[in-house]
Parts: sequence; C-alpha cells; structure tokens
Amino acid sequence: MLVTTALSVVMLLVLSSLASSKVVGIREWGQANALAVISLLLFASRGVLPDLLSLELANAMLLATIALMYVGFRRHLGLAVPVRALVLGGLAAFCALVVFHDVHESLSLRITSVSAYHASVCFAIYRCVPKVAEGRLRYPFTFTRITAFALGCGHAFRGSFYAVDAWAPITSIDPATINIAFVAIGTLAMPALTLGAVMMSNARVLSETAYAAEHDHLTGAPSRRAFFEAAERELARAQRHGSGLGLLLIDADHFKRINDTYGHGVGDQVLRDLVQRTQEVIRKIDYCARLGGEEFGVLLPEATRETALAVAERLRSALDRSTQAEGAAYTVSIGLAMLEEGKISPT
Repeated sequence: MLVTTALSVVMLLVLSSLASSKVVGIREWGQANALAVISLLLFASRGVLPDLLSLELANAMLLATIALMYVGFRRHLGLAVPVRALVLGGLAAFCALVVFHDVHESLSLRITSVSAYHASVCFAIYRCVPKVAEGRLRYPFTFTRITAFALGCGHAFRGSFYAVDAWAPITSIDPATINIAFVAIGTLAMPALTLGAVMMSNARVLSETAYAAEHDHLTGAPSRRAFFEAAERELARAQRHGSGLGLLLIDADHFKRINDTYGHGVGDQVLRDLVQRTQEVIRKIDYCARLGGEEFGVLLPEATRETALAVAERLRSALDRSTQAEGAAYTVSIGLAMLEEGKISPT
C-alpha cells in the first residue's frame, strides 16, 4: 500500500505538470489521486486509528476515487457525466459496507459490495473510451481500454470470490495468498488508470499542437508548410508510378479592395468561404491549403490535364461570387500546372 501510495503521489505530480495545458479531466484525475493517497494511508494505519477512519472513511474515499476517475474520462472525451448513477451506486456500496461492519459483521460481504462498485465503474470507463484510428491517439486509448477492462474483470472476480466465500467458505486456497493478490488489484488500479489518463492527455496535447502547426488558424485549411510536405510526397509518388499530378493556384481578385471597403472581418469571411467552397468541389484525394494572404494551392494527385481543367472550371464557377446579395462579392483567378511524363507543363 505504501508503494502504491508513492506511485499515486508521482502520478499526482505528473498531472500537476499538465494542469497548464488546460486538458479537460486533469482536475478530476488529480483529485482522485489526492483522495487515493489519503485513503491508502488510512488503510495502512489499520489497528492504529479507529475503524471509523481506517475502514469506513478509507473505503468511502476509495469509492470516490474511482468515481472521480470515471468523471475525468467522461469530461475528457466530451461526454455527459451520469452523476445520479455514480452517487446512488457509491452510496449503496458504502451503506452495504457499514451494514456488514457495524450491524452484521462480514468481511466477505464488505469486500463484495465494494468490489461490485469498482468493477462497474471500471467497465464503464472501458465502454466510454472509444477505439481510435489516429496513430498518435491509438496506443494511449487502447492501453486505457485494456487496463480498465482488466481491472473490471479483476474486481468482478474478487467480488464473486468473496460472495461465494460468504455463502460457503473456501478452504482450498491459502487466504493470505489470495488476499494479497486481490489487494494488489485494488491498490494498483489508481496508478494504472492514471497512467492511461496521462498518456491520453499527452497524446491529445501533441495532436492539437501538431494540428495547430499544420493548419491555418483562420480558415482551417492546411498551412503552407503542410502543403509543401504533401507536395513533395505526391511528386515522389507521381514520379515513381508515372501518374499525373496537377497543381491549381487560386488567388482572390482585388482582395485588398475588399479589406479596404468592408473591413478585415469581411475579408476573413471571404477567405473562409473560399476554402469551404473549394473543399466542397474538389475530390477527396485532392489537397487544398492556404499558401499565404489570399493565395491558395490545390494538389490534384493522379489527374490528367482534362481532369485538372474540369476541376479548375468547377472551382471558377463555384467561386464566382460577383452577384451574391449578402457579404462582399468576389471572384478568383486560377492557374494550372501539370506534371506529365516527368515534365512540368503550365496552363
């Protein structure tokens, strides 16, 4: 328990270092680990402190820790928190604990009631953490799901074992050995789940940072740097397979006049509208990015000259907003260059 307490303290410090990142769920996970530290210290003082503190209060805190972990995961994932179910379940487990300690003494039934709540919440964490395909998030999310499921199974087995023992005492297994194994499951739950939470938070921060670095904050389109990286990949692929590659350069006509006449707010809206309409017209394999100011680029992988000209014409038509009634009217100019048989051919 003291080793696990030390692990919880370490996890609490790690979570504190992430507090400035403003990741949702950090506060609840930190509170859970703080309660876990106090709870484990109370458990370790059994026989020194009265049972009211070392048993009932310690178990109440431990019930609260797993509930707070679940709340943290739900909030981190943008899901509603089932407060009513958590509170009622926790109260039921605590009341059973009190009854089987103060009214009808039964260690087995106390463990069964507490384990049932822990198992339910661990399985709930497993269900709420989704499977993700994104490489940066896949491992942390998978680790957390497996950890929560394994802990849920461990608590369920622990509760079932002691429920059977309460009905018909099991004498074939050394009680000291099995109790140490079950205590290990309970005490390691918090550090293991917190590790998953930290991994998820770190992956989310890295993912958001990478997205911000690779996308234009105004329009949401990929940035100039991301565009050139994509262009290098597509150029190498086109040369390797001998396929065509088209490049469209789009420029909003007289954009400075729009800013001077209507203000920069309207100019920003024109750029966002331009990106939105462009993404609606181009193919799924095409790549649109903001190169700077009112200039945008569109990569057209595996495109022939006829395909590229057709896309450019659709774009010119979709972006001809010269007669729109609301907002600033605008038009665009589009240039086309093709990579054909290893040579660049401008249009």
